[in-house]
Amino acid sequence: MSVEGTWDLSIATPLGRIRPVVDFRREGDALTGTAHGVGEEVPLVDVAVEGHRVTWRQAVTEPLRLNLAFEVRVDGDTLEGTSRAGRLPASRVTGTRRPG
Repeated sequence: MSVEGTWDLSIATPLGRIRPVVDFRREGDALTGTAHGVGEEVPLVDVAVEGHRVTWRQAVTEPLRLNLAFEVRVDGDTLEGTSRAGRLPASRVTGTRRPG
């Protein structure tokens, strides 16, 4: 199962829907990535793949300063799961991989 590529995400947060773009790429044996959205670009940290499950962390400053933890399940070119910011309720995440 490969997660590499560019993904258009949709995150349903209490502040409204956020639509970041996430790029996953392989660098040697490691999977790395970057998230782009709301005027900022941030690195993905601790990207891990176990079967169809992908997890990562990232810090954002817009619209609020938060440390986010993602856990999603990839099925082909779609994914769904959750994003959690500390003790706040989990937000639903969906996404599709861009072709090519």
